[in-house]
Amino acid sequence: MLSKYRKRKMEMATPPPQSSFNDSNNSHKNNQNGIVQSLLTDLYQVTMAYAYWKSEKRHEIAVFDLFFRKNPFKGEFTLFAGLEECLKYLQNFRFSDSDINYLRTILPPSVEEEFYNYLGSLDASEVSLYAVPEGTVVFPRVPLVTVEGPLPVVQLMETTLLNLINYASLVATNAARFRMAAGKKQLLEFGLRRAQGPDGALSASRYCYIGGFDGTSNVLAGKMFDIPVRGTHAHAFVTSYVGLQDLKNRMLTPLDGGSPVDFVSACIDLREEVCKTLDVLHEETKQSELTAFIAYATAFPKGFLALVDTYDVLRSGIPNFCTVALALHRLGYKAIGIRLDSGDLAYLSKAVRQYFRKIADRFEVPSMANFTIVASNDINEDTLHSLNQQGHEIDSFGIGTHLVTCQRQPALGCVFKLVEVNKQARIKLSQDMDKVTLPGKKSIYRLYSHEGHALIDLMQRPHEQPPDNERRVLCRHPFEESKRAYVSPGSVQLLQKLYWTKGEIQEYLPSLKEIRERAIQSLATLREDHKRALNPTPYKVAVTADLYQFLHDMWLDNAPIGELS
Repeated sequence: MLSKYRKRKMEMATPPPQSSFNDSNNSHKNNQNGIVQSLLTDLYQVTMAYAYWKSEKRHEIAVFDLFFRKNPFKGEFTLFAGLEECLKYLQNFRFSDSDINYLRTILPPSVEEEFYNYLGSLDASEVSLYAVPEGTVVFPRVPLVTVEGPLPVVQLMETTLLNLINYASLVATNAARFRMAAGKKQLLEFGLRRAQGPDGALSASRYCYIGGFDGTSNVLAGKMFDIPVRGTHAHAFVTSYVGLQDLKNRMLTPLDGGSPVDFVSACIDLREEVCKTLDVLHEETKQSELTAFIAYATAFPKGFLALVDTYDVLRSGIPNFCTVALALHRLGYKAIGIRLDSGDLAYLSKAVRQYFRKIADRFEVPSMANFTIVASNDINEDTLHSLNQQGHEIDSFGIGTHLVTCQRQPALGCVFKLVEVNKQARIKLSQDMDKVTLPGKKSIYRLYSHEGHALIDLMQRPHEQPPDNERRVLCRHPFEESKRAYVSPGSVQLLQKLYWTKGEIQEYLPSLKEIRERAIQSLATLREDHKRALNPTPYKVAVTADLYQFLHDMWLDNAPIGELS
């Protein structure tokens, strides 16, 4: 029997045949996105590759770091996501004949034919990729991914890797922030109709689940990624009914079997008593809404959850729901609850809960007091914090637009910077200190306190002795000389692992559920002040004294010397 590790690697191991965009559906077998291919890049990556080739730099070994400079959403943490898609991309990295024929039409006629032959021979077999495990909390300047390989080849990968990581990490982080704001309440991702196209919608469902959401409305995402799928009905379903005459099927068989019962009559018999209990005139309730609820309950007697704000929540929606729920109860079924999609959610949820308790007491059905209340209605992170302050009775939130579009910040801003060529460090300088790169290949460690909290991320040169819990370590801010501190860690974690080399995946790739669990555990290592919504404490990222000195020596060596006259 194959081990879990071996089986997971084999699922990823067979790339689809070389193909153009039109036949890329072959890749669906391992959930490979057919759009993610070698031509999904910026033109300047191809022109640079030709210039490298022309300059005979094709065999030079380069190291690039992929990182971001600032945490999103005015917070102090980010969740890393998108790694598995990057590895699938490496597995399938090659230029097909149709790709090369197309490049011939857009590159200048002066490009030599040998270059196209060179492109046709390329794959990722000489590339090595180091990365932080997917689902790990990460911070600015720390390389999420380090890619090493032939300079033209790695350069060609830049845009695609950035594309696969930027949005994935951004939306996973957004989801994690919603999760922290909601506490233990159920969170459902409802963003398919508002996402940036079908690919954006699928990515959102996948990475929101990693970030802590419990399910999605996206059926295809459920199939592809094994995410729980949830949903009820829309206002259109309610407004499509006019009256009881629309019900062609009046019968419902009790849960434990027996003869079918006239379910419509059962509901009508209960309606007046329900309205009296809730101090509502049954004439105020919309019979068309009751009809819709009966129709939906007949179709889904074990999963009846109704949208109750089509007309009036308290004067119609709730009385009609309770009527149908009681009729279901008498046939042995248990309704689930209701959804609110408009209005004052805090007030309405509390009022609805009171109604449920009245019905539970009057009809002696205690479970009805605990019906699920789901809320949607353009909810954002601030809405959740406001509801918490006001107090509410909502059990579950359906969140769409603000979640999947990341309205508070539309991009993470990851960059892909050259840090080494042929074992010689490279540095990029700028008058903006945030844009100065940290030169050379680096080892990255996370230092934890004796209580298990993440204290600081430390970058050092590869030849340096790794930090351990037997000695204190001098940690320095990369650019501010006075900011330095000794750290005596309780434990130390090497952050990056070798995930790809010699054309093969080197590490077990966890399932989406396992990545989700890793994200929960990684977030739990942060102190609460790093995670709070308002004015969070910045997490420290540092370099060793050796890397600090190396950085500043290179800075001085490469910075032009001005002249005054």
